[in-house]
Amino acid sequence: MSRQESRVPVPGPRGWRGRGGGESLLVQPADEWRGTSVQVCGLWPFAAGTGTPMVGVPLGTSLISGATLCADPITWFRDANLISNPSVFVLGRPGLGKSSLLRRMALGLSGFGAVPLVLGDLKPDYVDLVRALGGQVITLGRGRGYLNVLDPGEARAAAQRLTGRAREEVLSDALARRHTMIAALITLARTAAPSDREEAILDVALRVLDDRCDGVPVLGDLLELLADGPEEVRVVAMDRGDRGRYDDITEQLRVSLQGLLGRGRLGEIFSQPSTVAMRRDVPVVFDVSSIDDGETALQGAALMACWSYGFGAVNIAHALADAGLEPRRHYFVVLDELWRALRAGRGIVDRVDVLTRLNRQKGVGIAMCSHTMSDLSALALEEDRIKARGFVERAGMVICGGLPRAEMEMLTRVVPMSVSEQELLQGWQDPAGWAGEENEDREPPGRGHFLLKVGGRPGIPIRVQLTASERASHDTNKRWHERSRIAVGEEYTTEQEPTR
Repeated sequence: MSRQESRVPVPGPRGWRGRGGGESLLVQPADEWRGTSVQVCGLWPFAAGTGTPMVGVPLGTSLISGATLCADPITWFRDANLISNPSVFVLGRPGLGKSSLLRRMALGLSGFGAVPLVLGDLKPDYVDLVRALGGQVITLGRGRGYLNVLDPGEARAAAQRLTGRAREEVLSDALARRHTMIAALITLARTAAPSDREEAILDVALRVLDDRCDGVPVLGDLLELLADGPEEVRVVAMDRGDRGRYDDITEQLRVSLQGLLGRGRLGEIFSQPSTVAMRRDVPVVFDVSSIDDGETALQGAALMACWSYGFGAVNIAHALADAGLEPRRHYFVVLDELWRALRAGRGIVDRVDVLTRLNRQKGVGIAMCSHTMSDLSALALEEDRIKARGFVERAGMVICGGLPRAEMEMLTRVVPMSVSEQELLQGWQDPAGWAGEENEDREPPGRGHFLLKVGGRPGIPIRVQLTASERASHDTNKRWHERSRIAVGEEYTTEQEPTR
């Protein structure tokens, strides 16, 4: 090359430098396209892996690579073998999208064939979604709906279709479930557990009641049977043939049951025949949002009754599937607002503890949701606090939204996190900015942002964006938005008011 040719000017890596040269101050990133390994195999060496799992429900896009993250506790446990326990625990401050994330999981798993079960919706957040899926909404509350805790559900009908040991197991499970539920209600009503003698009396009384009652008994029938004092019950009560002694022994038990018939703080919700029978083949939500937050004991009793009734239906479904009488179904159980349930009364923590340990054997995936680790540490008894922290430790995956700095010490005890991951969560918990137009919906910076953690692996930060069809059933602030529409003078029509 001659010296003259070497002096020919050439553009730099960012273009021609100088006035009018058009040098770019920012190098534009190349366009990225996503496809399967079969589709992009001919583009080597320009193809690269996404780095995020693509098995399960599409949750959102990675904040690092922009790739789609697919994840849910059932698929990652059953198909991908990425977790050892089909459960997820979601933590995050209010208003950042935790319930929307769980609804996305429920919606996606419903498309994959799993059946979502929301066994106690306290807000409600899932009623619109379940209705959109063609599911069943069961409303419970004072004067709104009843759930008979002595109702064996479809256990008797299923037992008639089964034989041998399978039939005995279904009936025994139904008896144990009703016994446990009655004992739990008594514990919440009197703030003390039944004695060993009362437990034995209840067990025998339920067996005698099943033999004598042709239909489905209610609490009033159980109370009447205890008042009659049949021989089988008196033997267990050890009244020594003295009727007066029997009355003294069973008096406190009958008083507690009397309070469950509408004359106590737990009301009449559990004293009447069940308003609606739960189905096993469609999504189901128990709407208990009409129960006031101040009635913590009633909330706890309603949640325990819903869990007992729901898991009883799941056991029946598995028994029939094992016998080849029904198709195999897997269920996705949502326990949202877990902190409210745990504070409702004694017995709730133990009930959830059993569920989180046996969900693999029961063939269900469980999603638990709470605001902060402090919610789990605010329980009265130390043994309950230890069990509650175990819910997070045993979860197959933990998904965290925005959290305050004070939470990091408690959280990192059970979920290993780097300093950068902790700072990320702290940044997401900030509120929306001050500036903005009036009536503008300003979102907090962390809304829809989550960090997915599995064991000690690095977390995957994602952003969840709702589709247009999802937004219609994902509004948890409906009453506030309706008030806003009235305030700005938009058209609003009700049966009581004319069109404005």
